[in-house]
Amino acid sequence: LPALLSLPAVTSPCKILKCNSEFWAATSGSHHLGAEEAPEFCTALRAYAHCTRRTARTCRGDLAYHSAVHGIDDLMVQHNCSKDGPTSQPRLRTLPPGDSQERSDSPEICHYEKSFHKHSAAPNYTHCGLFGDPHLRTFTDTFQTCKVQGAWPLIDNNYLNVQVTNTPVLPGSSATATSKLTIIFKSFQECVDQKVYQAEMDELPAAFADGSKNGGDKHGANSLKITEKVSGQHIEIQAKYIGTTIVVRQVGRYLTFAVRMPEEVVNAVEDRDSQGLYLCLRGCPLNQQIDFQTFRSAQAAEGRTRRKGPSLPAPPEAFTYESATAKCREKLPVEDLYFQSCVFDLLTTGDVNFMLAAYYAFEDVKMLHSNKDKLHLYERTRDLAPGNTAPSGPPRAPPALWVALLCLSQCWQGLL
Repeated sequence: LPALLSLPAVTSPCKILKCNSEFWAATSGSHHLGAEEAPEFCTALRAYAHCTRRTARTCRGDLAYHSAVHGIDDLMVQHNCSKDGPTSQPRLRTLPPGDSQERSDSPEICHYEKSFHKHSAAPNYTHCGLFGDPHLRTFTDTFQTCKVQGAWPLIDNNYLNVQVTNTPVLPGSSATATSKLTIIFKSFQECVDQKVYQAEMDELPAAFADGSKNGGDKHGANSLKITEKVSGQHIEIQAKYIGTTIVVRQVGRYLTFAVRMPEEVVNAVEDRDSQGLYLCLRGCPLNQQIDFQTFRSAQAAEGRTRRKGPSLPAPPEAFTYESATAKCREKLPVEDLYFQSCVFDLLTTGDVNFMLAAYYAFEDVKMLHSNKDKLHLYERTRDLAPGNTAPSGPPRAPPALWVALLCLSQCWQGLL
């Protein structure tokens, strides 16, 4: 199995990307089709479905495959296509003259912010991030530390799917971190073709799975772009047609994820009942959450560096609570939940790269979060003053209480 995983993507037995590319090549420009050409589009859809069935056995665990199967069913219904009929591939379409010039200026519908009228309220943006062992900040600014080993959906709406795979950091430990990330941008009107982005440990591509860096051959293709910020360490994906920015980093051996997305896009879900495991929206299931504040307190009191008890192996570099705190303070001077997660990760893994993961996660929040008063999160968020700043000093007693205490003190001294 390890040898198979190390092979280039083209040798993968799952051929769903080939099915996708054949379908989009056959139907390029189909949004201009008249009613008389609808049967040709249905033929292409049936051929697409036939292709996915041929590769079904080898694509069982592939997110792109399942997305394609659901997409085909939706398109069949939208275009009133019969599942029975010819499946021969229709002729490849040539783009009309002058199309390349038109494509340089994306249609207004392919720029989310421009599609708002001047007098409409500006869209409200939200943020979600996943980093470290792993720590999740949801679209509603809930901060959780989770186990979530294996593959889990981060985002699943009408426009894109994001799935992460988390693997154990140390053998025998429940500490996990993100080792694989799959992002599927669904085909959208005349803006973009379906695009798949995949990143793994030690492989952070600056292109989609098909080698392209934009949304394909449609008019608004440039409304979806990948930019490499730091080779092998930091990429940014701009999806202007849905007003979304995604940042993916590799820090040490593991990946971090951050997104800025309009609320309208976040909530664009057809079947809300099936979205129970959409982590960025609903958070981690209760049985997957870890109370790292309790863990931290135990570590500070007992001076231990093991996470779950004496049966677990010690991390390669042992941090005490004091040394982990001092190390995290180098990059995270404010003792918020990013700082606390840094301390937690150093204690559980002994890997100093987790300090950098927390640092970059907060840097991404500063760039992506629309409410600058909510950058820092603290344990007692309900008790914080406006602006979400940390409370300083002990709580002040009401003046009447101080007067009563002073009187009691003086009376007691008089009796003595």
